[in-house]
Amino acid sequence: MKIKLIKSLYTLACISLIFSNITHANADHEDDNTLNHIQKQWAKINYEKTGEVQKEGFLSLIEEVEVAVNQNPESAALITWSGIIKSTFAGSKGGVGALPYAKDAKKDLETAIAINRKILEGSALASLGTLYYSVPGWPIAFGNKKKAESLLKEALKENPKGIDTNYFYANFLIQKRDYKSSLLHLEVAAKAKPRKGRPLADQGRQKEIAESIKTIRLKLK
Repeated sequence: MKIKLIKSLYTLACISLIFSNITHANADHEDDNTLNHIQKQWAKINYEKTGEVQKEGFLSLIEEVEVAVNQNPESAALITWSGIIKSTFAGSKGGVGALPYAKDAKKDLETAIAINRKILEGSALASLGTLYYSVPGWPIAFGNKKKAESLLKEALKENPKGIDTNYFYANFLIQKRDYKSSLLHLEVAAKAKPRKGRPLADQGRQKEIAESIKTIRLKLK
């Protein structure tokens, strides 16, 4: 009787484990689908829309990603994208009204990094670093160029040949007027491999990279 009970418990444990793995796999699959959808929507809004239409698009996408994060509160990838969308919107909005979105983006990115520091090959690190050098310093906001540089360099270690890690660090170097070093990173970004499922984002980023390379080469003449 005891042996039968042990076998029954073992069988039940195995079934529970299998069910748990299936459920987790389905959750991961749903998470990936949601993430891919959000990434594609961001690219369309960021690179195909302008003016008020773009701003409205970002606001709608912010609501959408917040719902996704509430449903998947441990998803560092979705939380990272919540931060990216809010920071992008803050950049397009500009002015004092953009600061609440920049601060919310900072919280999201810090949360994502706390869950998984290496998430999305350093994307959260690079995005947070970009925020730190893009916003004003104290007492207006949280801008800090030392923190920015530290985060951007850490992101580069995670993805040394990445399009975004090199592009964001290059922009930081442009602000420092280190044009030669910036050009080197832009050239690496220009040679980055296409990202799966993100052709529009790659196309838009490569256009930005090409424009930056052209501008810097003129400065270096």
